[in-house]
Amino acid sequence: MITGSLIFVIFIIAIALIFDFTNGIHDAANSIATIVSTRVLTPRQAVAWAAFFNFAAFLVFGTKVASTIGKGLIDIKIVTPTVVLAGLLGAIIWNLITWYLGLPTSSSHALIGGYSGAAIAKAGFKVIILSGWTKTVIFIFLAPIIGMVLGMLFIFLSMKILEKNNASPQPVNKWSKRMQFISAAAYSLGHGGNDAQKTMGIITSLLFSAKLIASFKIPLWVVLSAHAAIGLGTLMGGWRIVKTMGQKIVRLKPLDGVCAESASAISLFVATYFGVPVSTTHVITGAISGVGAAKRVSSVRWHITFRILWAWLFTIPAAALVAGFSLFILRSMFKI
Repeated sequence: MITGSLIFVIFIIAIALIFDFTNGIHDAANSIATIVSTRVLTPRQAVAWAAFFNFAAFLVFGTKVASTIGKGLIDIKIVTPTVVLAGLLGAIIWNLITWYLGLPTSSSHALIGGYSGAAIAKAGFKVIILSGWTKTVIFIFLAPIIGMVLGMLFIFLSMKILEKNNASPQPVNKWSKRMQFISAAAYSLGHGGNDAQKTMGIITSLLFSAKLIASFKIPLWVVLSAHAAIGLGTLMGGWRIVKTMGQKIVRLKPLDGVCAESASAISLFVATYFGVPVSTTHVITGAISGVGAAKRVSSVRWHITFRILWAWLFTIPAAALVAGFSLFILRSMFKI
């Protein structure tokens, strides 16, 4: 028999998958900006390519990131379906605001901020698990630096090898375009592997709090639905942010795209392996800036980069505030 509480849980699961879908829309730009800006693929082709690898990521990665999000940041004992719903609302609303403004902020940090903000609004700061937050906060600052350093290193080594072999621009562009199929696929694989797990963690927390599962073990249907939702969102694209990521920070050539995507993919693979919920937006932005700076520091439009940085820093507290306010509204309107 379907009860009212079960219907409420199903509704929240739907909201979580909608968040995952908006994550795909919002972060599609990260996956395809370089390959579109370098004219290797058309926007339609690029989103299809990225969406496929977003979904296929479930075959490659485990669920360590999902465990960190679901039970490693907030004391799961105080989590209720209402807390999860308020957290999701905070993340979705902030995602939509930044999408409209064309800012490549982090959907991951919006979710982390929303989830923690709703939990704090319910039970205070004692719900925070400091050990889980330590690695997350460290990577807020470390992830873009890793992307930038690897991006600089890859383009520097590539340029040295090409100079040593007196390579002409035409064949270099030709081979770089072919290699960008691989680098873009690798980045999309890393994007799906890290970001889809965050929604898995939230849904599993919901199921546990509603006593629909006995322990924090992620069901297969949750894994598949989260990857499907982010893949479908990527298919929708995010053209405002594509423009910011692909052209406003620095003008990209095919070789630049290969280096930026490869640097980002490696960072994401490592973070996901260790269960760290990083921002795919941070990593690719850092990598693109690093590639540009390695060639010529003045080629990077640093005022755009710093504008993005401020949006990053503001995301967690902003989403937390929206989620806390959402919890207050939900309790007032529905007495839940």
